[in-house]
Amino acid sequence: MSSQEADSSLMLEFAAQAFQARNFQLACEIYERQLEEKKAGLVDWGLLLKRADCLACSGKLEEACDLFQKAAAHNKLSADHLETLVSCLADHLWTRDPPAAQQHNTDALTCRGCQGFLFEPVTLLCGHTFCKKCLECQGAGKSECKVCRASSEPPYRVNVLLSNILSKWFPGQVRSVQLRQVANGLYQDCKWPEALAIYNEAISIAPQDYLLYSNRAMIHFSLKSYGCALQDAETACKLQPYWLKGHLRKAQSLVNLGRSEDALKEFLFCLALDTGNKTAKSEAQKLLLNLLSLQNDQGDLPEILQTMSHPLRLKGNVLSSLSTPIPQRLKMVNMDIKNGVTISEETDPKCSNSIWLSHQTPETTLSCSELTRTSTGGPLAIVPSTYTTRKRKACLKEAESEQIPCKALNIDPAVTDILGNDHSSDSCVDSSDLDCSLCMRLLYEPVTTPCGHTYCLKCLERCLDHNPKCPLCKEDLCEYLAIRTFCKTKLMEDLIASYFPDELKDRKAVYEEEIAELSNLNKNVPIFVCTMAYPTVPCPLHIFEPCYRLMIRRCMEIGTKQFGMCIGDSVKGFADYGCLLEIRNVEFFADGRSVVDSIGKRRFKVIRHSQRDGYNTADIEYIEDHNVQGQEYEDLLTLHNSVYDQAFNWFTALKPALKSRILSHFGPMPANDCDVQANPNGPAWCWWILAVLPLESRAQLPFLAMTSLKDRLTGIRRVLLFMCRSRPR
Repeated sequence: MSSQEADSSLMLEFAAQAFQARNFQLACEIYERQLEEKKAGLVDWGLLLKRADCLACSGKLEEACDLFQKAAAHNKLSADHLETLVSCLADHLWTRDPPAAQQHNTDALTCRGCQGFLFEPVTLLCGHTFCKKCLECQGAGKSECKVCRASSEPPYRVNVLLSNILSKWFPGQVRSVQLRQVANGLYQDCKWPEALAIYNEAISIAPQDYLLYSNRAMIHFSLKSYGCALQDAETACKLQPYWLKGHLRKAQSLVNLGRSEDALKEFLFCLALDTGNKTAKSEAQKLLLNLLSLQNDQGDLPEILQTMSHPLRLKGNVLSSLSTPIPQRLKMVNMDIKNGVTISEETDPKCSNSIWLSHQTPETTLSCSELTRTSTGGPLAIVPSTYTTRKRKACLKEAESEQIPCKALNIDPAVTDILGNDHSSDSCVDSSDLDCSLCMRLLYEPVTTPCGHTYCLKCLERCLDHNPKCPLCKEDLCEYLAIRTFCKTKLMEDLIASYFPDELKDRKAVYEEEIAELSNLNKNVPIFVCTMAYPTVPCPLHIFEPCYRLMIRRCMEIGTKQFGMCIGDSVKGFADYGCLLEIRNVEFFADGRSVVDSIGKRRFKVIRHSQRDGYNTADIEYIEDHNVQGQEYEDLLTLHNSVYDQAFNWFTALKPALKSRILSHFGPMPANDCDVQANPNGPAWCWWILAVLPLESRAQLPFLAMTSLKDRLTGIRRVLLFMCRSRPR
């Protein structure tokens, strides 16, 4: 290899690296210099096409087009060579007017799988709702929620309450979906005229359902009525301006009508919505190649250059459709543009024209086995603008997560919904339709069980405390109980907030009053009637009774994490003195049992005994030790040190096995306090030794009630003296 060839090879390597680093200007200059150094009359078409790619990526689309035209004139251009140019054109659409910047409205009752009205709705454990058929089309095994990516698995049970509501409130739309399914079956049997008649009926019922127009366009296409197919596809695009499938069908209709440039504009717009859509990219490359070759024979490229110079003109009727007012309907902001569809380019034996998207059928479930999800990311090297793949995804994610107030759903009984149904009659929409079957009140924080029944979250938890079965159908919910995370049904919450805001406000006020009452640590304090508890001393508990499951859960939910502990009393139910415990940790088991790690905090005296929801409660007042001063304090300090040494010696003399059990349960003996009156409950070691000493509960209770540290120390000394005398020698 000569030095000149070596230098040329090195420069080409530099150019490739510059292109990869997105320094398109440098790469373009290197390729241009290399082309100039070639002998006169000889053109390195590979270098020329690479330079054209650099020009396109740097935004010089007109110059790039000249080079591609030159290559086409010598039959050196293929559709694959136009991949970069097509991507740049689509990227210009995104840069100038990104879809994520638009407000993309879909109905609140739209399935995120098939993009159609919910039919036979199934609520997953994550709280999101889809059509049953959409979930079943994902396969027999586990599948992912298209909203939160949580895993789910069959069997899929219809949400009974939501299904009844949809049938009552939206009978027309439910009927249209049923007709659509019948028509889909007829289409698959190649009974296209019959399917067309069914779709005509469905559209007369739901004239604003864009899926019906899209599917009817498919039937017109199969019947080679391309003009009708285009009309329906355009209607679908007007109703849903940023729906990828609608624009794909419109583009294919334009191709068969011979309107290549308009079809190219639509395919480029599809790529702006989803840069990873292989069908749109492939078709756009083929059309652009044909147009370049055709215009080459005519000598210039006026329309193509105009299109490339002004990418916003590519949208044509799409932009004009945005100015058309969409009828008042159920709305929510939802940017689902990134969930595009990649479709195989094999021919469909049922279609007479092989150019149609092969696996598209009137079935609107985009998640069927023939379709696969794609990401929106594209090759970094061919995206010239600052909208990199990462920024596109971030932009889409931000728009997708955008929330608007529930009132924006525009669900108003006084207006006409998307079906054209008049809800002016109050008998159609009734708040009782959304009542919990357990508390008979408006659903608050609704959750749906795997068997399809919906309850208030708190109502369901209380039922599962007693029996791990569905309160209505008695289906076993042990596995559901084991999850311990009951996600609220988002759609049900939205319906309640939109239809019955006043009732929801009242329901929430009642709930907040109950929570405020439960948060009071002086009145109606929950009492666990069990063993003796002391301040600063750990108190592990095994919770299995339903009433105490409820009590512990409430303590955790309201945030106090505190409850009282008292020993039992045959007359009053529980003793007049106890200790407030603070929950440090709770470990739940699959069957609903739990182990609570708690520690003593404050002593209290019971003022009034009572009960709530099956467990004991009490009005209490807290008690503290009385402080002393002067000579009394000096005497108290002397007594304290003496009793501490006595207790320490007693514990040290215990047998190793017994000492080990005490240490594992209560921890080490606390150190001697310098200021014996610093803690209102007295020194911590006093309570530790009382918990360790083998005394009956009735003998321990007086120590808890004492407000004199001197009396408590004197009592402990007497017990220790008795224990030392009774110890076997």
